[in-house]
Amino acid sequence: MDGILRCSRYAFGPNRLHYCGPDANRELLAYIGEGEADFGLRAMLSAFKTLAPYLRLIAQANGIADMFDDRVVEAYWLGNELLDGVDRQRFYRHLEDGLGLRRKLGTGFSSVSDRIGLGAVPHHSFHVLSVWRRTGQADIFHTLDSLDSCRIAPGEVLSVHGPKVTVEVEPLATDGRSVWLGSSELRTVLRPFESREDMDELSAGQIVALHWGVPCEVITPEQADRLRRYTARHLALAVLPQ
Repeated sequence: MDGILRCSRYAFGPNRLHYCGPDANRELLAYIGEGEADFGLRAMLSAFKTLAPYLRLIAQANGIADMFDDRVVEAYWLGNELLDGVDRQRFYRHLEDGLGLRRKLGTGFSSVSDRIGLGAVPHHSFHVLSVWRRTGQADIFHTLDSLDSCRIAPGEVLSVHGPKVTVEVEPLATDGRSVWLGSSELRTVLRPFESREDMDELSAGQIVALHWGVPCEVITPEQADRLRRYTARHLALAVLPQ
């Protein structure tokens, strides 16, 4: 899949809820449905104030000209070896200057940036689990439920009934001091990308990547394992709000 279209699928869920990006959800969905990308879509995704800087960081650190290169998109949302190509100093500058988190978080910035020295990498799960204060359109703290929806979660498809897909996922759990993956539970989600071949042919036993209740794409067991590993790494480093 083209990287920019792949990225659009992951961006769709929070944009639909007006959490991230410009108010252009219908246009975004139309691009996904048509399966074609152009400069308009590139401009739309570049306006996501958290997403775009992360993609730019990963691309530049690895000498990749296009921040919507499929390898870069996969690195941020699911995880791959490109994340190891981002050195600590560059990652720190990204948090401080690229995202402006020192200004937004104040004294809480150090508790986020300190995670870099403990092994954090610029994966989507890092931002979700370390920056509990939303830095997009809504300047409020995440709840556990919204954190669980915001992270990318692998879900095994158990059944498909029209647009409804029943998946098995491991939800987040917390005791107020730490966060972990709890016991598996069943969820029913709706697939909004009916015109895309992988969603049309979805079947039991496959694995989908979920973001804000949206099955974004079918992923391989290897991709799911990588996603779980990066999520586990950042769960261990999660910074809980005081």
